[in-house]
Amino acid sequence: MSDTRDIRSESRSGRLLGGLLAVLVLVALLSLAIGPAGFGIPRTQAALILMEIRLPRTLLGLLIGGALGLAGAVLQGYLHNPLAEPGIIGISSGAGLGAVLAIHTGASTAFALALPLGGMLGALIATLLVLLLAGPRGGSLTLILAGVAVSSLATALISLALNLSRNPFASVEIVYWLLGSLADRSMTHVWLGAPFMIAGILLMLRLGPSLDALSLGEEAAENLGVDLARLQLTAISGAALSVGAATAVAGGIGFVGLVVPHVLRPLVGHQPSRLLPASLVGGAILVLTADIILRLLTPAGDLRLGVVTALMGTPLFLWLVHRTRRELAP
Repeated sequence: MSDTRDIRSESRSGRLLGGLLAVLVLVALLSLAIGPAGFGIPRTQAALILMEIRLPRTLLGLLIGGALGLAGAVLQGYLHNPLAEPGIIGISSGAGLGAVLAIHTGASTAFALALPLGGMLGALIATLLVLLLAGPRGGSLTLILAGVAVSSLATALISLALNLSRNPFASVEIVYWLLGSLADRSMTHVWLGAPFMIAGILLMLRLGPSLDALSLGEEAAENLGVDLARLQLTAISGAALSVGAATAVAGGIGFVGLVVPHVLRPLVGHQPSRLLPASLVGGAILVLTADIILRLLTPAGDLRLGVVTALMGTPLFLWLVHRTRRELAP
C-alpha cells in the first residue's frame, strides 16, 4: 500500500514538474518577444534588440529566479524553518553591501564591472563570516543567529553609506540598485554571473536525499549516513554562490525564495527531494513573469523588479496564511 502511494506521489510530482517546464518555456518565449521596440523596425535592428537586450534579460531571469527559488527550498529544508530564505543567512545583504560600496566609492563609475564584482565579493565575505560565527559544529539555530547578525551589520553599513553620501545621484543609484532590476543588463553580466549561479544550483540539487533524511530529525539523518557538517557546508556554499551572483548582477529581488517553495510544497507531498527541482523551475517562472509585467506596465523602466515580485508575492503569502489557518482550525 505504501509503495502504491509512493508511485502515485512520484507520478504526480513528475506531472507537476513537466507542467512547470512547459509554462517556463512559454514564459521565456514571451520574454524574448515582449519589449518597447515598437513596430516596423528593420530586421537587422530587431535581431540586435533580441540578442543584445532581450536575450540577456531572459537568461538572467531564468538563472536568477531559479537560483532564488531553489535556495529558498534548500534553506527551508535544512533549517527546518518555513520562513527561511536567502536573506536569513546574510548572503543578499552582503552582496548588497559590496555593490553599494562600489557605487559609494565611485568604483562603479570608473569600472563598469565593479558593481557586480563588488556584489560577489560582499556575498563571499558575508558567507565566510556566517560560517566562522556558526562554527563547523553549529546547528541550524546557530547558523540562523549568525546569519541575522551578519545581515543586520550589512544593512546598517548600507544605511550608513546612504547617510554619508554627498552625491545625490549616487544615492539614487544605490536605492534603485537595491530594488532589483534586469533592465540594461548585457551578455557580459550573463557570462559574469552564470558560472557561479549554475555551480550553486548544481550543488544544491544534489542535496535532495540528504534533506529527505534530515526531515526525520538530525539523529535519524546521521543514522542514515548523512554527514551534517558536510550538508551544512554544501547548502550554504550552494546558496552563497547562486544567490550572491544573482544579487550581484541584478540587485535585491525579494519574496521569490520565500513564496515559491511554500506554494509548491503541498503539491509534491512535502518531500524535499521533489521540491528542489520544482522550486528551481517555479522561481524562474515567477521572476520572468514579474519582468514581463514590468515591461508591459512601465516600458520606460520606472518600476523596479524587486517591487513587482514583492507585490506578486504578498497576496500569495497571505493566501498561504489563510489556508494554513483553515487547516489548523478545530
